[in-house]
Amino acid sequence: MKYENTFKIIFIFLFVIFLTMYISVGSNYYEYELHKKVMLTNEDIKRFEDDVKNNKEVDIDNYKYIYENISNQIEDLYVYYEELITNIESNIYMSPSNYLIARNITIIFSMLNYAKDNLDKWYDKIKDKRKLRVVNIHNNLSLDHYLRSDKPYLVSWDNSRIDMPIYDLVNLYHNHYLDFDFSSIFKQYLSKYPLTEEETILFHTLISIPNKIEYSVSEYKTVINIRKLLDYIYKTSNLLKEYSVEKQTDK
Repeated sequence: MKYENTFKIIFIFLFVIFLTMYISVGSNYYEYELHKKVMLTNEDIKRFEDDVKNNKEVDIDNYKYIYENISNQIEDLYVYYEELITNIESNIYMSPSNYLIARNITIIFSMLNYAKDNLDKWYDKIKDKRKLRVVNIHNNLSLDHYLRSDKPYLVSWDNSRIDMPIYDLVNLYHNHYLDFDFSSIFKQYLSKYPLTEEETILFHTLISIPNKIEYSVSEYKTVINIRKLLDYIYKTSNLLKEYSVEKQTDK
């Protein structure tokens, strides 16, 4: 319970920053450097607030770059898993790790199909828009970078950049997907800091993309790595299904 409260405080802190730093920008619009383990000062926040008035437009090529980059990542994973399952099925006897992959290859491809369809949907909605909501994201959001005190704050801002707020949510999910009930946490977050439709679609796309398998010289360790990957896939799949059902119910 204490750990979950800490996690929720991170959300609150993150989106207080989000609300104060919200800006519309184009490529090469804003340069900002943060030193390691430094939280935002009042002067920094004031500067971001002033930038809101500028309403800079976005270069449409930025959307195309994001789309092509993610699309190539998905295609690379398709090829990787197709070659992997072809090789596995050519063996007379399967190792425990290969058997685990073969039994679950359908949901792996299902997630990749979902990611590709969702990415196409996102690009279709966003490609002609000229404004993009961005903030100064932490870019490595984790409870390891959260310091609790009278005035809680996040540290290790050395990798921060100006980008869409969903990237911090993606990192947070990747780092703690097994630690918390993200369904309830996201509901609480969205009730206070709603994402746009385009942001939601891209967020779901990014978390639905599975990683490649981490193989080890130890079969035992390889099985554990595959099991972790499958845990991520099944938990994410259930999260996305729950969102889809709730969306249909709200209509």
